[in-house]
Amino acid sequence: MSKKKSTSSGIVYSTDPGFNPYQESTNQAVTLQPKEQKLRIKLETKHRAGKAVTLVDGFVGNDTDREAIGKKLKSYCGTGGSVKDGEIIIQGDQRDKVLQWLLQNGYTLSKKG
Repeated sequence: MSKKKSTSSGIVYSTDPGFNPYQESTNQAVTLQPKEQKLRIKLETKHRAGKAVTLVDGFVGNDTDREAIGKKLKSYCGTGGSVKDGEIIIQGDQRDKVLQWLLQNGYTLSKKG
């Protein structure tokens, strides 16, 4: 084993009797209802070799719900995309279709920006 790699998490000693050093704290964000979400839809071409992508930003919730919405949007628009860094990315200029899908599914505070 390399001397530079450390298997410990840096915790030396704890006085808490219920402490478990191998248990990660998982703070799952609570997903807001669709009518409470304030989503912004924008078109971006920066750092993408001139190709346009539609970004959906402002989703408040856990990653699994964000992934599910991204998958449904990609399916509805018939294009590819991904979910990275808290943003849903849809390939191409799909702002109108994305807004239409969001309004159909109860996201009333959505707007194009």
